[in-house]
Amino acid sequence: MAELKTKQNDGDVKAFLESVEDEKKRAEGFVLLKLFIKATNEEARMWGKSIVGFGSYHYKYASGREGDWMATGFSPRKQNISLYIMDGFENHQEILDRLGKHKLGKGCLYIKKLEDVDLEILEGLIKKSFKAMKSL
Repeated sequence: MAELKTKQNDGDVKAFLESVEDEKKRAEGFVLLKLFIKATNEEARMWGKSIVGFGSYHYKYASGREGDWMATGFSPRKQNISLYIMDGFENHQEILDRLGKHKLGKGCLYIKKLEDVDLEILEGLIKKSFKAMKSL
């Protein structure tokens, strides 16, 4: 079985955010860092080379594959800001309806720029999802 490449590590979160080339994305990364710390009350940790994660949980699939993954996190990517909402979106529709402009993937919420969304609503989504993941 292939080993998971994206793991929690001792990378420097602030150095990673400082290395984001796009000035606007870099600034938004620092805004998100503060928002996620406030919402989770957790220390930011690097997961792989480009994801800032908060908290963790252990998973085990029916196939026997198991591991640890962040409870929530984000990555300021070139195309979009990726937000990792690990409990999915089924229980968050009311919040998503009020969030602002975004797109959904399987476990990711994609935002072009922070000004497209309501940061208080986003913080509420992160808190609710994080609480659900920590209860596993």
